[in-house]
Amino acid sequence: MIISKSPFRISMGGGGSDLPSYYKKYGGFLIAGTIDKHIYVGANQQFYKNYSLKYSQIEIVNNKEDIKHNLIREAIKYLDIDEGIEITSLADIPGGTGLGSSGAFLTALLNTLHNYKDKPVSKRQIAEEASKIVIDVLKEHEGKQDPYACAFGGLKAYKFERNGSVQVIPLANEDIIMDKLERHLILFYTGIQRKGKASDVLKEQDIKTKANDESTISFLHEIKDIGMKSRDVLQQGDFNEFGRLLDKHWQLKKQYSNNPKDNFIDKCYKTAIKSGALGGKIMGADSVTGFFIFYYPKLDFERFTFIKKMENLGLQHMPFKFDTEGVVGIIEEER
Repeated sequence: MIISKSPFRISMGGGGSDLPSYYKKYGGFLIAGTIDKHIYVGANQQFYKNYSLKYSQIEIVNNKEDIKHNLIREAIKYLDIDEGIEITSLADIPGGTGLGSSGAFLTALLNTLHNYKDKPVSKRQIAEEASKIVIDVLKEHEGKQDPYACAFGGLKAYKFERNGSVQVIPLANEDIIMDKLERHLILFYTGIQRKGKASDVLKEQDIKTKANDESTISFLHEIKDIGMKSRDVLQQGDFNEFGRLLDKHWQLKKQYSNNPKDNFIDKCYKTAIKSGALGGKIMGADSVTGFFIFYYPKLDFERFTFIKKMENLGLQHMPFKFDTEGVVGIIEEER
């Protein structure tokens, strides 16, 4: 039995500039962190010569081509995994909530399958293989943020070069920054789960970027700039300015979003700002589902009061700490 875990991620600024349609022309940049909520993927050699898969559904097939779960199917094909394997997954948070669940799942799966073959590989190789499967094999309208953030863990900047290479850039005083943000960033679940894939949400942006749509490219330039400014102010210790950059990011996201206005989301955001938050945004690709994150500058009783006020609106508070490991194997028993 082999089990790997991979963390969910929170996007801190610059998300969207990691799609090939953008970074191959202009270069991309973002900041992302991972949190102590994980997806677990286990694999075991079984008696029956088939593929036994257990996730939100159960599949038992004899041919890898018949696997319905696209990430499992392509990972098994990519690594040439023979029949006679059982794969099971569990998660701390449901998918479709904007925290990079597909990236967490795929990096955990690849790490497990490499170890299943007794050929462990680096985090960078896991990230690149996951990116290749999603972008090149499945042709999804997605980027490299989730595979890299989930593979490397911690709070880091990622620079996406025009040639496709990725620089993983640690932040100066990363431990101090994470400690400060753990006390001032507050995550809430909206209770709204995305129905489709992130790729479906990003499809129009991807198509417009490839077509050199001026409005879309201008938006992504601004989003990338927010990512770089966020990196700078965090390293300078100006955390309140980081909160205000979250607000700027949110206003841009709403302006360019194709989603219809959501009164509940708007009410939550306005209440948060009125109650002292400096900024925040929805975590996922769209602007109406998943998790809200807010930067609240005060602590202790005032922080507690802010959380209760948001919960009274219908949001669910989810305490978190940053994960610093990234994707790791946690059980590797001899088969």
